[in-house]
Amino acid sequence: MLTARSDRVKSVDLHPPSPGWWSACTCVCFQSCVQAIVKTFELCDLPVRVAKFVARKHWLIAGADDMQIRVFNYNTLERVYMFEAHSDYIRCIAVHPTQPFILTSSDDMLVKLWDWDRKWVCSQVFEGHTHYVMQIVINPKDNNQFASASLDRTIKVWQLGSKTPNFTLEGHEKGLYTGTQDKSEGSKHD
Repeated sequence: MLTARSDRVKSVDLHPPSPGWWSACTCVCFQSCVQAIVKTFELCDLPVRVAKFVARKHWLIAGADDMQIRVFNYNTLERVYMFEAHSDYIRCIAVHPTQPFILTSSDDMLVKLWDWDRKWVCSQVFEGHTHYVMQIVINPKDNNQFASASLDRTIKVWQLGSKTPNFTLEGHEKGLYTGTQDKSEGSKHD
């Protein structure tokens, strides 16, 4: 169990090769086939908003309200890396399915691309939203493209390496909290 001082679940993620391992942000790592909690440790004093498994590295990556990204080996519970990723609350983490990258979004209105093979350097910053960026989703059919959903009532579609969005979807009457990802058979996931 990955715990933080919060009374609400903020995020859930499925461990891809081992369906049934979940991470939820208050946070709990749970194996459904045996109906048991399998890991427990405290992350920080502030709410953890998102946690994602990176199965190929045996990592759990978490983002919290202290603006830090924490990377843990989920087998040993050892902290692999920790760094300040944003200047406000971290809302979402998306793990690239083939490259050594994660994308993070925040209440600072930015999306950032981080490269773990280069000691977690920020490779790119995506600017353009005018309110909190609540979710980012990598396109399963084109891994160099992703979408960001914001409380500014837009979805922006971006290309890795480009400073401006490919296009912006407007017209929502309220801010956007979430998107979705294709989990159908044949899609690539980490």
